[in-house]
Amino acid sequence: MPEVRLVGPGGEQVGIVPIAQALSMARERDLDLVEVAAEARPPVCKLMDYGKFKYEAAQKARESRRNQSNTVIKEMKLRPKIDDHDYDTKKGHVVRFLRAGDKVKITIMFRGREQSRPELGVTLLKKLSDDVAADGFVEQVPRQEGRNMHMVLAPTRKKSEARADQEAAKQAKAAQRAADAQAEHELEVELREAAKAQPAKKKRGPADNMDPDVMI
Repeated sequence: MPEVRLVGPGGEQVGIVPIAQALSMARERDLDLVEVAAEARPPVCKLMDYGKFKYEAAQKARESRRNQSNTVIKEMKLRPKIDDHDYDTKKGHVVRFLRAGDKVKITIMFRGREQSRPELGVTLLKKLSDDVAADGFVEQVPRQEGRNMHMVLAPTRKKSEARADQEAAKQAKAAQRAADAQAEHELEVELREAAKAQPAKKKRGPADNMDPDVMI
């Protein structure tokens, strides 16, 4: 590799130079000579602080992972003729999942003659999507797969936002518990101080029990 296409530390094109000259320039600037395109002819090298480059790349990777939405898909199964109580219970679970920032796969399970009435599943899924519209929307419309019908709901908020709200609610509860404990402690102190301020009861002696009208 007698020559390389050299790129300066600021991204400027230096041109094609002998490898010895490129190494000399790196030493003069207290930088590293890093090969960035080995397949090019001639290979492309860049003058850079390699340690700083690796550190910044790691920082960007961590930031990217932190901002990435790791959405989980939950599943909720229903029957076409589900009763109102079970429906309300399962709807509550769906809302909780969506508010946590997770997607929810809704599965309608058909049995026997129910398979000949797919409109029951479509109607139920439409009702559910309308009932949870404040927290989620239909990402995948209902579709039949064998004995089951599926629909996917996606949360209206990002998972990071949901986590922030959950953390804020947790901190608010902790602060309320601390305030309640402090108020209870202050009440106990106040009651103890009030008890101390009351005059002590005088003990009754034998003379106190005698009738003053009785003469001995």
